[in-house]
Amino acid sequence: MKRSFIFVRCLASALLALQCCAAVLAQEEKNGLSADKESSRSGLTGASPGSVNTTAARAGGADGQGNPALVGERHPLYRLRPSDVVEISFIVAPEFNQTLTVQPDGYVMLKDAGMVEVQDLNLQQFTEVVQTAYRGYLHDPQVAVSLKDFDRPYFIVGGKVGKPGKYELRSDTTVAEAVEIAGGFTQESKHSQVVLFRRVNDDLMEARLLDLKKMLNQRSLKEDDHLRTGDFVFVPQNTISKIARFLTRPSASMYLSPTQF
Repeated sequence: MKRSFIFVRCLASALLALQCCAAVLAQEEKNGLSADKESSRSGLTGASPGSVNTTAARAGGADGQGNPALVGERHPLYRLRPSDVVEISFIVAPEFNQTLTVQPDGYVMLKDAGMVEVQDLNLQQFTEVVQTAYRGYLHDPQVAVSLKDFDRPYFIVGGKVGKPGKYELRSDTTVAEAVEIAGGFTQESKHSQVVLFRRVNDDLMEARLLDLKKMLNQRSLKEDDHLRTGDFVFVPQNTISKIARFLTRPSASMYLSPTQF
């Protein structure tokens, strides 16, 4: 009887030890599978548990290439101007959707929200202004803004050229190239005194005299100015005896002929 009791006791201990070993093996197998999955995930994403913070810090591009501030310096964001047309769409409140034109004073009239000034704002800033304006009507305004139409960069060529007028500034263009785009010089053109008028501010313009005749004869355009949007190139017929470096916009307008547009 005593031997039977000892045998049963040993058998129970053995079974308990086997159960413990099985549990340990199962846990180790589970941990191994988890490690394999994590390793596989790390291989796919390039991230590991110890590199999560580093990866997050580099999001958006290496060496600051995704930094919005740097992008803004290299390629300035477009800013709204009078006559621009913007479309506003509300994700959960389509009844507030609207298409607006920036007025000459720089304001737009938002439906139910009133007048807001938007001139010189980029689209992100304009979106924030719209969200702020509609917080009194919507709990959490979700707004999408798009630029539908805008005043494209341009330059004007007037005077003695083949086709005086206003042209889109689509790429880097010099004064000599602008003259060619406008039909080139005529027989009456004064090549040696081409005038470039450039806006300094809303009231003042700067005048620069360029000797395109000399540049072309010497086959050197190093001093040929590159145009900016709004520049006005004037090719005179006669010698200009004197022209001020800075003059008011009304004074510069005397070089424009209404018939050339």
